[in-house]
Amino acid sequence: MNGRYLVTGASGMLGHDIQLALTGRDVTALDRRQLDVTDPDAVNLAVEGHDVVINCAAYTKVDDAEEHEDAALAINATGAANLAEAAANNGAKLVHISTDYVFDGTATTPYSEDAPTNPVSAYGRTKAEGERLVLKYGPPSTYIVRTAWLYGAHGPNFAKTMVRLARQTETVNVVDDQLGQPTWTADVARQIVLALDQNLSPGIYHATNSGQASWFEFAKAVFEVAGLDPNRVKPTTSDQFVRPAPRPAYSVLGHDHWNQAGLPPLRDWRLALIEASQRGLFDQA
Repeated sequence: MNGRYLVTGASGMLGHDIQLALTGRDVTALDRRQLDVTDPDAVNLAVEGHDVVINCAAYTKVDDAEEHEDAALAINATGAANLAEAAANNGAKLVHISTDYVFDGTATTPYSEDAPTNPVSAYGRTKAEGERLVLKYGPPSTYIVRTAWLYGAHGPNFAKTMVRLARQTETVNVVDDQLGQPTWTADVARQIVLALDQNLSPGIYHATNSGQASWFEFAKAVFEVAGLDPNRVKPTTSDQFVRPAPRPAYSVLGHDHWNQAGLPPLRDWRLALIEASQRGLFDQA
């Protein structure tokens, strides 16, 4: 669609790739230094004159959020509400990025877009509250886009970490009892822009690459595409890597809403990883 776009959280992996997906359009890209989303006056001023707001701003330090839930809530919920209200006041569309952490990870089949949320971590609680407030205060054209297991060229992530560790140690231990969907930020960014261009119905969408894998399987695939020996990756269990925030054991998201809206879901995660590698994913790993 034509118009002016505002991208918040613009310095993150997804924010970077959304800007690339919007190349040639009128885009204002603001990072956390340029826009404090917890300041309603600053948010109103930033949103004014824009037709689309894509909110990538988030407190994403999952473990830190266990001790600093108020700080995470301020950005993930209050900040999201500020942007939603400003978008509504300005007649702009809103795309709000959310996460698989709004679910508890106890499912055995992919979570539908309409599945009840039940977060088990502080980060998940703040993101779920952000969703609630966005739906309450946002414009009629509000899109919540949940994603998960992100990797991309413009920030630290699991895939880059695996390649870096391969240079430092002979073997790498990776958990094999958590399932999810490795997802390339470039694919998510293109899907969001395509959804806006095709004027898809507002609502909740799951933007994860198709298929599923454990972290162990993802790590082996990273080694393969990076030209490394995948047998150097060894399986282990989550109880060997205890962290402050609980991780969902099952984070596979369903994609029915894309199909219902007439837009194919994102491609298989393996195909995305191959292209990401070819496009320089590991150049700065």
